[in-house]
Amino acid sequence: MIFDFFRRKPIFFYNTLVKSKERFRHPKRKAVRLYHCGPTVYDNAHIGNLRSYVFSDTLRRALEINGYRTEQVINITDVGHLSSDADEGEDKMTKSLARSGKTLTLDNMYALGTFYMNAFIKDLEALNILMPHFMPRASEHIAEDIELISRLEKKGFIYKTEHGVYFDTSKDKDYGKLGGIDVDVKVMHSRLQSTEKKASRDFAVWKFSKDAIGWESPWGKGYPGWHIECSVMAMHYLGKTIDIHTGGQDHIPIHHNNEIAQSESATGRTFAKIWMHNAFLTISDGKMSKSAGNFLTLDELEENGVSPLGYRMWLLQASYRSPMNLSWEALSSAEDSYTKLLNFVSALPSPHGTPDKKIVGDFIRDVNDDLNTAKAISKLWATIHDTSLAPDLKHATILEMDKVLGLKLREAREILRARASRVPADVIALAEEREEARKNKNWQHSDVLRIAIEQKGYTVEDRADGYKLQKNPQCRLF
Repeated sequence: MIFDFFRRKPIFFYNTLVKSKERFRHPKRKAVRLYHCGPTVYDNAHIGNLRSYVFSDTLRRALEINGYRTEQVINITDVGHLSSDADEGEDKMTKSLARSGKTLTLDNMYALGTFYMNAFIKDLEALNILMPHFMPRASEHIAEDIELISRLEKKGFIYKTEHGVYFDTSKDKDYGKLGGIDVDVKVMHSRLQSTEKKASRDFAVWKFSKDAIGWESPWGKGYPGWHIECSVMAMHYLGKTIDIHTGGQDHIPIHHNNEIAQSESATGRTFAKIWMHNAFLTISDGKMSKSAGNFLTLDELEENGVSPLGYRMWLLQASYRSPMNLSWEALSSAEDSYTKLLNFVSALPSPHGTPDKKIVGDFIRDVNDDLNTAKAISKLWATIHDTSLAPDLKHATILEMDKVLGLKLREAREILRARASRVPADVIALAEEREEARKNKNWQHSDVLRIAIEQKGYTVEDRADGYKLQKNPQCRLF
């Protein structure tokens, strides 16, 4: 249920384009069009990548609880993304095929993309991220890429070299406006580049294939540039102007500025009204990345005792624009908090009645302040400890909040049952025997049993209400 008084609350988002928060204004009768840069499906996504999709999901949920309809696109890049975000290195999909010993064919590339796309969808489901309305694949929009490049050619924005077709950024007087990129410093004109680009900031819209695979085009056989793919998919599903474009902050200098340049040059219209970007996850102050080899997958987190939704809760405890440094202490603390939350909600009677208007109204006011989920979660805990609320009304109020937080609190009992079934029976038996020894003050036997539990890869924590078993972290990173 969405109440009218929620809908009247103003919403403010930080817009990277203007470097400040601004009020979001949009006709309620029209859907809010959201585009989020999706993964390049050459490998499993790491948890740093996945922060970006928790952020975009929170944005969508915030808009919907305020009464807006949304149309969301998360694209799948399965061709054209080189090993750097500019125009250098090998195609990431090609490298992945070679690594797996597969023959370089379009069919094998598509199959590889399908495998990792399905793994990505599994990660989204584990994090309780709402599935986008559209999840297009770049390889299925080649004809539209060629059409957009042809429009740019007719307007004089591209030129051809022996390596590919490039966008001439000197023709775009606003190039670099996103994030205030200092073009004079960033760009150095050079005639010595192997690509024969007119300027180093110029970017490929079509790359000629050195291999035998690719698609035919008016300029030669090859494949589209990564940037042109996103422009095409965004405009195909959402129109020439979209409302909010999101992604990681690493996309600002190159990828998103290139999207703006080619899209607005082709259409003459604003490409995206609002640009929003999430910060990195770091490990020992270094950015988490596949190329650096310092990354964790969601499955690895779970193997080490941190659930996907415990990880989601950890992310929500900070602003999406703030870097977060990963540590087992922080993750374990968030997992403990999530478990306490599940236990509390599972003990409440069935939700009845209307959620408390003041509590939920204050909660949404925090969410509407540039997705301030940290303050919103503090409102959730305050509600849990509020003794003035009837338990069934408290349950209804908490579930209303969870429409934004996405922590699956409605399924709290089922989640706890599933968790209990995943701990090996022999470990549970040792823990129960130890609990009995402690009740009998047989401390020596209790210590022996604790060591036996640790040898099986678990720690046992004594609590006033019993004990808690947790798998020992075995991560190679921290």
